[in-house]
Amino acid sequence: MAPPNRSLDRNIHFSDERNPDTILGGLIQNGSVTEKNFLSMFDMILVTTSPIRVYAKATGILVLQTDVPLQLGNYIVSCDDRIHVSNEAWLHRVISYSVSGRDNSFRDGVRARDGKCVISGIRKKSTASNWSPFEASHIFPLELESLWVQFNYGRWVDDIDDDAGISKINSCQNGLLLRSDVHKDFDQYLLSVNSDDGYKVTVFGADTLDMDGRVLDPSILVNVRGEGEPIFEHDFPPGTDMMKEIREGPYAQERFERELAARFRDAEGKDGGCPTEELIATWRWAQV
Repeated sequence: MAPPNRSLDRNIHFSDERNPDTILGGLIQNGSVTEKNFLSMFDMILVTTSPIRVYAKATGILVLQTDVPLQLGNYIVSCDDRIHVSNEAWLHRVISYSVSGRDNSFRDGVRARDGKCVISGIRKKSTASNWSPFEASHIFPLELESLWVQFNYGRWVDDIDDDAGISKINSCQNGLLLRSDVHKDFDQYLLSVNSDDGYKVTVFGADTLDMDGRVLDPSILVNVRGEGEPIFEHDFPPGTDMMKEIREGPYAQERFERELAARFRDAEGKDGGCPTEELIATWRWAQV
């Protein structure tokens, strides 16, 4: 039986300006793909030696580097040189099931951390040990472990010791808990998580679970990515130079802005909204 045709339900198509009646490709737009996202796709799809310009076939309006949702329709790719569709091979993903003790550790760790499908947001309803609707998915495919080792991706993993002969591909930091149907779509590239766009979910097929446009739970970003984000101290002992601690620590600007906003809110409750001398001094410190 022939595999499903991904192009049947596409509502966006693109062509070369030199041959506008020949469709080079397209996608299903469920609403989350912006003009900027669309332009970035051509970096992977097309091979050319000159910059490209993309415009709507019906109106001639240029597609720009904006966060405006891409409108449905046909688009023309213009370039001073000839363009070619890349023939780079795509990496086939195979759904990986737990078959060994090491895999069970990966599965159990991802279950304990996530507790829900992190892409759809659907939670495990039962408190019992029935995890049948959910599966622990490898972000970097398990069957491509040789590439993982070749490019030393294990160097980013810090929850497994650097023992000789262990690639760390089964680290929980390389995993997400997904519903079984979402897992299948993930492995078939029918949905993606764009790390360059706030970890936004894009669905390239029928969006039956309303996942398109969702952003991954921030707790996943904080705890899974790289070595994890820092845990900030808020309960400073008496006599501590709190502003110095914040200024010399990570995310100084963001932490300061939150601290300042909190103090202004506190001042509004105490004296009708007039900043205190401490607030003014704090604001001046930020300008240094």
